[in-house]
Amino acid sequence: MDFFFPEDNLTRAVPEETHITTLSAEAYPDGRRLRVNLEVTPFQKRPYIEVALNDANGDEIASTSIVEPLSWKLEFTMHIRGELNNPYTLNARLYYPDDGPSDQPRQFSFDVVPPQDSPSLDSN
Repeated sequence: MDFFFPEDNLTRAVPEETHITTLSAEAYPDGRRLRVNLEVTPFQKRPYIEVALNDANGDEIASTSIVEPLSWKLEFTMHIRGELNNPYTLNARLYYPDDGPSDQPRQFSFDVVPPQDSPSLDSN
């Protein structure tokens, strides 16, 4: 059963024409979490999406799998593990299981600013 909002009157792409249109990320002020925004072409058949976060050494520090999303506009949080190691690269891949069509992987690179130390309270 497909679920779409009744006010939706968009043209939906077939799997061969479904791809990631936007990929961006912004670190939260705490420097430990990342807000990821991802948009795909409005689709007829729900895809699978793999997202991985790599540090400057190319080590994967976080990943997530999105199976058959209901919407083509996605926002989610990823956690930055370990010491900060800029720059970071977010890699996203849209595909269909069972050897269906696959989109070209997308990348987004960025730096995470370390959180500012909170000022100490002086009782003088």
